[in-house]
Amino acid sequence: MSHETETPSTLLKLDDYRVGFRTERGLAKAVDGVSYELNSGKTLAIVGESGSGKTVLNRGIMGLLGSNINESGSVKFQGEELVNTNRQKFWGKKMAMIFQDPMTSLNPVMKVGKQVSEPLRLHQGMSRKEARHRTVELFTLVGIPEPSQRFDEYPHQLSGGMRQRVMISIALAIEPDLLIADEPTTSLDVTVQKYILDLLVEVQKESNMAMTIITHDLGVARGRADEILVMYGGRVMEHAPAETLFNEMAHPYTSALLSSIPKLDDPKHTRLTPIEGFPPDIVDGPDGCKFAARCQYAQENCLSELPDTTVKGDHSYACFYPIGTDEGAKAFASNAERGHTAAGLKIRAKEEVI
Repeated sequence: MSHETETPSTLLKLDDYRVGFRTERGLAKAVDGVSYELNSGKTLAIVGESGSGKTVLNRGIMGLLGSNINESGSVKFQGEELVNTNRQKFWGKKMAMIFQDPMTSLNPVMKVGKQVSEPLRLHQGMSRKEARHRTVELFTLVGIPEPSQRFDEYPHQLSGGMRQRVMISIALAIEPDLLIADEPTTSLDVTVQKYILDLLVEVQKESNMAMTIITHDLGVARGRADEILVMYGGRVMEHAPAETLFNEMAHPYTSALLSSIPKLDDPKHTRLTPIEGFPPDIVDGPDGCKFAARCQYAQENCLSELPDTTVKGDHSYACFYPIGTDEGAKAFASNAERGHTAAGLKIRAKEEVI
């Protein structure tokens, strides 16, 4: 995946983007050198465990992290550099974000209808009557029952799922060029999840909107995204078109994520394979690969050296011993033979089905 050229349809381009938080212990490197491009009309899914940097990355792009940060590298939106600038001029016009927790994102003392209609009046010049009519239309679109009545209710009067739909309405109201959806269906049941995701894709097709979906759900990523970016410890582990990632995954972390989720064709009572250990300390983290301490392929150089990114067409990954290569097979075999990795992680025999 080339990061060298910027095509006419490139809406968002990151180059070695970094975000650090100043703490008493030092700089917490929450986002540590992320590069990618996102074109208009395309969907990028960003996956990884909690604490991998997904949300900080996208809040950084939006300019929602406050002043106590150290920001460097480059983020260009429609060709304009965003790093260390005020992005507020894009809010409500060209960029929108669906937040993970609607209760803390909605104003608790403002009626939900007004929270959707105000941006329409401010940024699209609608009259109060027009904005109310459009808001009721949006409530209907996202599946809120009795939308005219809901217009005059407060967030605490709605269920978590309804509040999430209100957040989606706010984002869709402005018809953004870039929509960032942070776990957009977390508080919704499965059938409603599909409805909302289908709706977002439908709106995207009509408006040529670019979309970033932050998710823990690899199924959502595979079914809804054109490309998937796998993050860990603030860094990009692997980045590829969705089907390529699943069919030709190269990074052990990607494989570990996939192994830790249940599959429909697994026999009953098949044990899941958890990823042992914990994410790295982002203040005083390892010198080498961020995943080395938890990786069954790790060798001595993984502990001390940061792997370069290997690029093969539109597939990139940062690993010395990728899956599906002779180097990877030899690394795993040597660790299995001695019973542990260079980091001391025990290599366990594959769990039996019970």
